[in-house]
Amino acid sequence: MSLLDRVQKQQAPDPGAVPEGAYVPQAGQGATRTSTAAPSRARTPFELQAERIKNRLQARLIENIANEGEDEDREQRATRITDALNGVLVEMGLTMTKPERARLLDSVLNDFLGLGPIEALIADNAVTEIMVNGPDQIFIEQRGKLTLSDVKFESESQLRRVIDRIVSTIGRRIDESSPMVDARLKDGSRVNVIIPPLSLNGPILTIRKFSKKPYSIENLISFGTMTDEMAQFVRACVRSRLNMLVSGGTGSGKTTTLNVLSSFIPEEERVVTVEDAAELQLNQEHVVTLESRPATVEGRGRIAIRDLVVNALRMRPDRIVVGECRGGEALDMLQAMNTGHDGSLTTIHANSPRDSLNRLETLVLMAGAELPSRAIREQISSAINVIVQQSRLRDGTRKVIAVSEVLGLHGDQVKVQDIFVFKQTGVTQEGKVQGYFTATGIVPKYFDHLQSSGEGVSKGLFTPVPDPAGKEIK
Repeated sequence: MSLLDRVQKQQAPDPGAVPEGAYVPQAGQGATRTSTAAPSRARTPFELQAERIKNRLQARLIENIANEGEDEDREQRATRITDALNGVLVEMGLTMTKPERARLLDSVLNDFLGLGPIEALIADNAVTEIMVNGPDQIFIEQRGKLTLSDVKFESESQLRRVIDRIVSTIGRRIDESSPMVDARLKDGSRVNVIIPPLSLNGPILTIRKFSKKPYSIENLISFGTMTDEMAQFVRACVRSRLNMLVSGGTGSGKTTTLNVLSSFIPEEERVVTVEDAAELQLNQEHVVTLESRPATVEGRGRIAIRDLVVNALRMRPDRIVVGECRGGEALDMLQAMNTGHDGSLTTIHANSPRDSLNRLETLVLMAGAELPSRAIREQISSAINVIVQQSRLRDGTRKVIAVSEVLGLHGDQVKVQDIFVFKQTGVTQEGKVQGYFTATGIVPKYFDHLQSSGEGVSKGLFTPVPDPAGKEIK
């Protein structure tokens, strides 16, 4: 009798029963709240029995975990898991057809050695982000657009197994006492996990993928992210050791652009990178990568970005690259830029060059520094030289919508002027954004500095481009 025949003869599960591994709210933990999760789909007979087999298999593997060799490769682990699966099937008295066994084995190996049903999405280079909203709803981002995938997890417990596998590889754990975790995959992809009771939709898994091969400035030009003229200018700014800030919203491509800018740093310089989760892919030989560490379950051992920035100053860096300023480390970064570490780079969440400076001011205040606003703005105006503003447009394309320079403090305000901008002219019926890049006609105040640094750029770079209607940009 095949597996499906046996399952169909078994009593149907109680529709009101709580699935194994599902979160059950306790009194005082939101038991009366209405969940916003999508209704769970009915499980197929194969999925129901496969889940029982996997739970038994998981217990068997945990019992035998001491037998796992430290230097065991994937093929050896797959063989061990296959042997354990065969033992479980014998214990449960199950016989299976060849296709059923192959399908079950593939699912088991993906669960215990990979990332379950999303393994194929991870391997798909066209997919840049994976958003798992519980076992039955997986959204993906392709070419800047979100779509609902037809991939699903078999159950919530399968999703939890995949989550546990991800976080365990970096020595962390996730449970009700510690329901949020930031992690990364072996390929460098960024992972965020949040589970009940904080999430009412069940376990939520978000994976931000990164290209295995770092993008180059030529890639950004071919993608339409910036023009060759803009690329020449930002390259000269990095090479001549101007301090640069990459600003933009979530998913706008800040990290990719920061990575490209970092590639212009000369090989002979010592670079120290500081990140929450290591994402930068610098190809220079002399790069030191520092990564923050969260607190343990007992609340001890946290190493914040700010601590790493302070330590980086003691490591004789030529440049400091901070993946993102989001707290008090902004003050330490500004002080580093103002005390001899020229050519440093960082990113920040903001919607315009002006907003990025205002946000920097707010972050400095978060450091607990009791400084007057004018003193903070003086620090900002003397530390930041160039701002690269990135945006993801409504059609999903990512563009550098402005390259601006900081002129200094005028009165009580930091003055900023645009050197290059993206001018949007409209949107097609298909939703495609229309527009063009142009210089504003302003020769940057750092032009002489670029020349004296040996990074000569032509003044012709800053000539405005006529708009499609033939009018000059004012």
